[in-house]
Parts: sequence; structure tokens; C-alpha cells
Amino acid sequence: MVGFLYRRSLDRWLAYGVLLLAATAMIAPFMIMLLASLKPATEVIQVPPQLVPSTWQWGNYAEVLRILPIGQQLLNSAIVTAGVVSGWVVIATLAGYAFARLRFWGRDMLFGMYLGTLMIPFAVQIVPMYQLMVTFGWVDRLIALIVPWLYTAYGTFLLRQFFRSLPLELEEAAIIDGASRWGVLVRIAIPLARAPIGTLATFGFLYAWNSFLWPLIVISSPEKKLISQGLTDLQALYADRLDLVMAAAVLAILPTLLAFLLAQRSFIEGIATSGFGGR
Repeated sequence: MVGFLYRRSLDRWLAYGVLLLAATAMIAPFMIMLLASLKPATEVIQVPPQLVPSTWQWGNYAEVLRILPIGQQLLNSAIVTAGVVSGWVVIATLAGYAFARLRFWGRDMLFGMYLGTLMIPFAVQIVPMYQLMVTFGWVDRLIALIVPWLYTAYGTFLLRQFFRSLPLELEEAAIIDGASRWGVLVRIAIPLARAPIGTLATFGFLYAWNSFLWPLIVISSPEKKLISQGLTDLQALYADRLDLVMAAAVLAILPTLLAFLLAQRSFIEGIATSGFGGR
């Protein structure tokens, strides 16, 4: 018995050790970036490298804010991200519930077409999408970064799988009590789907906030650029000032880090409950 408990304790500590090493490997690049953003320019490229700055250069952040319209670019990224995430959640929830619970002609074929869009490379979509933006007059406008990405096949699949895993008896009981199909969705299905919806919102936030190629194609005005484009502009203008580039990168990554920390419980629950659910 003592030997069994010893082996169990040893296995647990070994698992903790492996997890600690993995966490260190993941956190180390962010810590190096943060420390580099607070170093003088000469210490960033110093060989051998010096981990801790000799003098803390908090003025690097003020200089970045002076060089680029970071505030406006962060606001633009926030507007685009809010629009995309809202579209993902609303459309994917409605479509996922319809595919899971409503019976209509061609439902399975239409759902297969939905999933088929996942196999279309983005490079194939660039030219027709840009032609549409020109036709609508949306070039160099933030709406061109929101409307084309309101639909997500992955989110529809994720929520469809979750809604299919819910017991039919819950909805049947609500319908017997006089609830409409819309009432069932709003009062029963959506409250139970908070975890997968939170997962979808997290994915949508990271996708929209970090988008670069499509904004690079359709946005050219400096005051309408996203933070991802601002980082590229700063790197091109100040290639020899890695301290400023790192400071701008820290400012850009903070919202995504906060979003994940706030939504990590929903993220984990959503993956666990709806990743392979359904019947």
C-alpha cells in the first residue's frame, strides 16, 4: 500500500514537472518580449544577451504612441473584432440550432455545403471578395473587414453538435407548456450553450484581432488601419529599434491575453462538452 501511494505521488510530481516545463516554454517568449520592450535599444541586440534591463526604459511606450496612431488602430481593431464576434455568435447559434433541431428539405445537403466551405483556401477567395468590395464601395472602409466574415462554418458545426447532444425531452416539455420554437431556443438552448458560445467568441476574438492579410488588401488609410498593420508599419520604419517594435507588440497582445484569461473557463468547458458531442 505504501509503495502504491509512493508511486502515485511520484507520478503526480512528474506530471507537475512536465506541465511546469511546458508552461515555462510557452511563457518565456512573452517574458522576453516584455523585458525587451523596456530595454535601451543597444541592449536588445547585445551579445551575449542580457535578460534584465540595466535601466528600465518606460519611455519606449510613450515613443510608440507618439510615432503611430496606436490608440486609433486599437479602436479600429476593437470595432472590427466586436462586429465579427457578434456575427459569429448570432449567426452560428441560429444556424446551428436550425441544423440540429429543425427538419426541412435538403437540410443535410445544405449542412454538407456549409462544411465544404472549410476546404476552400483563402487565396482562392481574395480576388472575388475584393471585386465585391469594389462593387459595394467598401474598399478602405471598416465594414469590409466585418461583413465578409460574419459567417463561420466551424462555429455552425460546433453549436450544431452541442444542440444535438441536448435531450429532446427538455424541448418537448417546454413546447407542451406552450413555449414556441423561438422560446425554446432563447430560454433553454442558449442558456445551456454558454460554454460552446464562449469558446466560439474566444476563437472569433483571436481571429479578428490578429487578422492581417485581408486588412492589408482592402485598407490603406493610416487612420483606418488595424493594430496588426500598425505593427508592420512600425517595423518597416524603425527596423533598427527593436525596443520600440517589442513595446508595440506588447500593446497589441495585451487585449488578446486578457480576453483568453477572462474566457478560459468557457473555452475549456466548450471544448470538453461540444467538441465531439452529438448523435
